[in-house]
Amino acid sequence: MISSPIFAAVHTIPDPPLPLWTFLISTVVKMVLVFTVYMVGVALLTLAERKISAWIQGRLGPNRVGGKLGLLQPAADGVKNIMKEETLPGHVNKPLFMLAPMLAFVPALLAWAVIPFGAPWDSRWGRISMVVADLPVGFLFTLAISSLGVYGIVLAGWASNNKYALLGGLRSSAQMVSYEIAMGMSLIPVLLLAGNVTLNEIVDQQATMHIWNVLTLTISFFIFTVAAFAETNRLPFDLPEAESELIAGYHTEYSAMKFSMFPISEYANMATSSALMATLFFGGWDIPFMTQDNTTGVSFFMTLLSIGIFGLKTLFFIFVFIWIRWTLPRFRYDQLMSLGWKTMLPMALAYIVVIAATLLGLDYLGLQRGFMYGLAMFAVNAVLVVLVFFILDRGRIISPAYGRASPQQIARLRAVTTARSHLSPQSGD
Repeated sequence: MISSPIFAAVHTIPDPPLPLWTFLISTVVKMVLVFTVYMVGVALLTLAERKISAWIQGRLGPNRVGGKLGLLQPAADGVKNIMKEETLPGHVNKPLFMLAPMLAFVPALLAWAVIPFGAPWDSRWGRISMVVADLPVGFLFTLAISSLGVYGIVLAGWASNNKYALLGGLRSSAQMVSYEIAMGMSLIPVLLLAGNVTLNEIVDQQATMHIWNVLTLTISFFIFTVAAFAETNRLPFDLPEAESELIAGYHTEYSAMKFSMFPISEYANMATSSALMATLFFGGWDIPFMTQDNTTGVSFFMTLLSIGIFGLKTLFFIFVFIWIRWTLPRFRYDQLMSLGWKTMLPMALAYIVVIAATLLGLDYLGLQRGFMYGLAMFAVNAVLVVLVFFILDRGRIISPAYGRASPQQIARLRAVTTARSHLSPQSGD
């Protein structure tokens, strides 16, 4: 891809408005297709989770339904949950108990509506953007809607009138507050670099610089990824539903389809977070080494190719979500809160200051927002990554297994334990 004034000139010219009927029909078609693929994909994610976990653990995974691949296992699970008896304990707050799964489920679906999934298509009826709702504040809309899901979890814990469910809801609200701030702060450098909050413009900015944001804003990507794991209640941040501590957490009292809506919303949020990672840091639907998909609307084939590229990037991050779940142990709760408030938030604030100063300096030097600008940002980012991860941290803070005791204190404790074992009555027998 080659940067040129033509690229910038094309993007300064707004697209002509679509005819009313074209706009309405295309919007309805996109809604039906996107949310159908989204819901079917979320159902298949349950199969992917089991298959990948089986692969990691050396097992076969589901293979009884739908042949050796177990492709009909999600359908069997859905039928089982529909056929199960719906229980409504007598001690719950019935209106809120019924409302909570819906409040967790609906925001997970709405967040996807503003994520662009392909290059604009130059059809015979006009240029059709590959996004359900092309809002000028789409990025802010996604953050706002995704944060509403915690209300369903908190209400589920409170309305269940169960101490384990209440503890799970309280944990979820505290976790959401802790990591929502760090997530929002981590994306301010992305907005500063793009100069816009529209997701399509962020994709175009990465195409203009020919460098993905993961290379120019690596620390932002790291903070956003960790916060996304915490937002979706996935391991190592699944404290709200820790089975070894809280039975099942906030959905202890739920059964049948009301229970199923919580895992469905979790997988939906996981897919949305993966799509956001691909869009904000890995170029989104941009086809690498090509400019045709960035300057103007493209042919139907190119649009399909860009959708495929976006899907592959999203699936990669979904695999990372599943991989991490079956690899890392769960945080202790004090580690969870300490990481969010003492490490992630200060790091995000300091990174905003450094990136803002860097952008101001590069603009003062007269560099255009092109390849050389991206190289300069990459050089600054490389220095910051080495400074943060290899000099300041060195695995002492950003690790799920760190402890408060120093090696000398641990050695003293072991010596005391050894001395006590020699003095015990059993040692003389």
